[in-house]
Amino acid sequence: MATLSTHVLDTSRGRPAAGVPVVLSTAAGDVVGTAVTDTDGRVTELGAGQLPPGEYRLRFDTAAHFTATGSPGFYPEVVVAFAVAEERHYHVPLLLSPYGYTTYLGS
Repeated sequence: MATLSTHVLDTSRGRPAAGVPVVLSTAAGDVVGTAVTDTDGRVTELGAGQLPPGEYRLRFDTAAHFTATGSPGFYPEVVVAFAVAEERHYHVPLLLSPYGYTTYLGS
């Protein structure tokens, strides 16, 4: 089984995005795990290391972060779809700013 972690960084502030609710679900919408980013903007494990091959979605509640920081935010949520293809660790960071975001497969 694969494992999954994530990290949210607010690039406009140059800081981690703490307190961002994150939901991991299957492509069919079944919730696999939930978490909130820690003070370093990290979630070290979602899905309890039980991710078989398949398609998944990470939903980041970015509105919570923008509200907490008093920043405007164009995207109230960010959904990242990805595929688990093999047994390994997947790290899916989110780089966030009020009017844009990017993500990638990290290590």
